[in-house]
Amino acid sequence: MEILKDFLLGFNYFVGFYYFSLNSIYTLLLVLSFLSILDYLKYLRFYDFQELKVFPQLPPVSLIIPFYNEKEVILRTIDSALTLDYPYLEIILVNDGSTDETLEVLIEKLNLKKIPFFIYRERIKTSKVRGIYRSLSYPNLVVIDKERGGKSDALNCGLNFAQYPYVCTVDADSVLEKESLLRLARKIVESDVPVVALGGVVRVLNGVKLKEGNILAIELPKKALPLFQIVEYIRGFLFGRLGWERLKGTFILSGAFSLFNKEALFKVGGFNSITVTEDFEIIVRLHKHFREKKESYYIGFIPDPVCWTEVPETLSELSKQRRRWHLGLLQTFWLYKHMFLNPRYGRIGCLVMPLYFFEAVGSVVETIGYPTVFLSYLFGILSFEFLVLFLVLAIGYGVFLSVGGIFLEEMSFRRYPRWTHVFRLLLYGVAENFGYRQITSFFRFQATIQFLLGYRKWEVVKKSGRATQYES
Repeated sequence: MEILKDFLLGFNYFVGFYYFSLNSIYTLLLVLSFLSILDYLKYLRFYDFQELKVFPQLPPVSLIIPFYNEKEVILRTIDSALTLDYPYLEIILVNDGSTDETLEVLIEKLNLKKIPFFIYRERIKTSKVRGIYRSLSYPNLVVIDKERGGKSDALNCGLNFAQYPYVCTVDADSVLEKESLLRLARKIVESDVPVVALGGVVRVLNGVKLKEGNILAIELPKKALPLFQIVEYIRGFLFGRLGWERLKGTFILSGAFSLFNKEALFKVGGFNSITVTEDFEIIVRLHKHFREKKESYYIGFIPDPVCWTEVPETLSELSKQRRRWHLGLLQTFWLYKHMFLNPRYGRIGCLVMPLYFFEAVGSVVETIGYPTVFLSYLFGILSFEFLVLFLVLAIGYGVFLSVGGIFLEEMSFRRYPRWTHVFRLLLYGVAENFGYRQITSFFRFQATIQFLLGYRKWEVVKKSGRATQYES
């Protein structure tokens, strides 16, 4: 009995130490993000993005939008792509063997004409291409119809067809702000080293009013689950990824909106389906390739190009999304375990990967830690003082970080301008630490079990398109 008591006591101290360490890392990222935003806002004060259009260094971009059974949401994504303020752009839609009427809808709405004969250079092997359609209404838009091969296969198909030196991947349920691509490509013009990959901010589309692909009015959703995710996305992008960017340690870019050097993708073999998160895996593989070749390169995050995406509104759909994200994270760590603490890969291998892995095990610590700490207190193993300290480290610190993320949003880009918006977000920033965070941690814990059992299935999250108001 004493051995069990000593074990529980030691484990509880470990849980407390884990929360203190993890939240201290988050606090450091918050401070670094604050400094980065101050610098960036000073920079933006005197910058005219429209002047970029005349720069010869501004590269033409191929926009690749893969889709599978997305008839409910695809048209708003296409409308936003067609209204992008970018001088040299081609739009490539890749139908990955949809079994609904998505292709038929596009043929009618976009005035598509099937090309009877085409030359298709397959630099990366993909599923069979069944046909290519050109839009008679939009000369820079093409639709590729192919057999089902998965998202990575569809992206590679678009990559094979892309004419331009940079490709931008966009999810079929996402909406880009008008200047988003221009703001993202700015880094290519200004960078002293070759730009390999860039990512922007992803925000929650639920509740937003759209008209013809443009943001008409930003409103908060009525349901609680999307509101929690807004706070989560603000925290994750504005001080998570921005903090890592200041440390030159960008490790994750969202597949919903990322810009890539096309030849760099070809060099590493394009996207693959070896994990269930192709967007995370490709970034790690690009880091690996250029570190091993000892070539100068830049992979980074830019805080003001914005992509809006629909998020789950039910726990069932949220659980699928979060399990897939975490499963893909663990799969990628396992695939590139040789990079872990390896000086050959610089700060990516010796700093970024260890800290991301430290965060990844949090799902196990949190799921087991909460009940263990409370039961230990009830059975007299832990003191009341330790319980209070644990709650401060696990919950109080979390509230501080959520509020800090919202503060960064308000001092910088203010996409939620009303004080009522801010007040509700602050309330949900506090409330998420009393249930929501623990639930999502449990979903990640489930993904950890799936990983250990060798589970590889991609759990599909259904998007209804009804979470936002759209006028065509």
